[in-house]
Amino acid sequence: MLYDKKIVLGVTGSIAAYKAADLASRLCQAGAAVEVIMTAAATEFVGPFTFRSLTGHKPADMFDPDAERSVAHICLAEAADVIVIAPATANIIAKLAQGIADDTLTATVLATAAPVIIAPAMHTKMFRNPATQENLAQLRDRGFVIVQPGRGKLASGDVGEGRLAELDAIMAAVNEVLERGDDLKGRKIVVTAGGTREPLDPVRFIGNRSSGKMGYALAKAARNRGAAVTLITTPCHLPTPTGMGVIAVTTAEEMKDAVSTAVNGADALIMAAAVADYRPEDYCPSKIKKDNDAIELKLVRTPDILSEVRGSLTKVGFAAESENLVENARAKLEQKNLDLIVANDITEADSGFDAETNKAMIIERGGKATELPLMSKVKLADRILDRVAKLLEGRD
Repeated sequence: MLYDKKIVLGVTGSIAAYKAADLASRLCQAGAAVEVIMTAAATEFVGPFTFRSLTGHKPADMFDPDAERSVAHICLAEAADVIVIAPATANIIAKLAQGIADDTLTATVLATAAPVIIAPAMHTKMFRNPATQENLAQLRDRGFVIVQPGRGKLASGDVGEGRLAELDAIMAAVNEVLERGDDLKGRKIVVTAGGTREPLDPVRFIGNRSSGKMGYALAKAARNRGAAVTLITTPCHLPTPTGMGVIAVTTAEEMKDAVSTAVNGADALIMAAAVADYRPEDYCPSKIKKDNDAIELKLVRTPDILSEVRGSLTKVGFAAESENLVENARAKLEQKNLDLIVANDITEADSGFDAETNKAMIIERGGKATELPLMSKVKLADRILDRVAKLLEGRD
């Protein structure tokens, strides 16, 4: 996967900079053409000649009057298949989050359309600082891939989170990004997210605990893989993703209308939203007062959006179950005429609506089922899209 790929390796001023030399060597041995960009602080830890010896290229510097290329940062930004920053300090992460380009590395990243992988390395307190976490969240939302740091002995002598991730993990991230590439380029994908709210009166509604995290992760992952994405979302406490069309809805009926319009010309519909099955039959235009010991509430069915969608597009559904996971998911797949269904047991620890992680089973039409281990919803999104990409390729 790495053979003949152009990889730009950014090295910043961390004690872990010496590990970047080993990373450069591994990338070269795997057949990649590696160009290194060092920040000024990085040269205090490792000499530029080390990387020149390993890669065959002098580290790039757009301020070097004797540089082999003019406008080095633009040349590298355009040529790169992937940019890897390892180690990435809190300072470089902050500058990238704020869009500051005051050195060769930040200027190259801001000028590139290639995927960017960041492997943070810093003291635990710096890594956990809310400012650092907010900066990483911003970069993640823009499509940057973050390789989580490990836990162990730090340069200060303390033990904790913040060590540069193992090189095997960074190499795996590079391979995964390059393998993913832009396999959804030219595709139009509609994703729904969140839980619908069915109003009882002006202040109350029937809803569910869906956070929207899975749908948002799918929309951003599809965008990162080159798709033109439309995200149809209910109210969620999540930052609005960039680089895609976003349609805000509240009720199941509103979502149905938005989906029926958005799927025109679409290649795939991924229905990650938790749509209420029932709504109150009657809506009270004024706030219901606490006048009685009990009230009777009659519920009626909401539209079955997935079942009503027509066309040749690939349809993906979700099944959140508390019992008989496989049986219920297979039944839903058949009833709604889906190509793929993602099922998860909401009674599992760290899996379900509110969690950052999910333990899922992917079931395809025809019976093939793949059980996945507990993983982040971000990672699960790409696993789901791997299947969607193959289904779309098969349709072609």
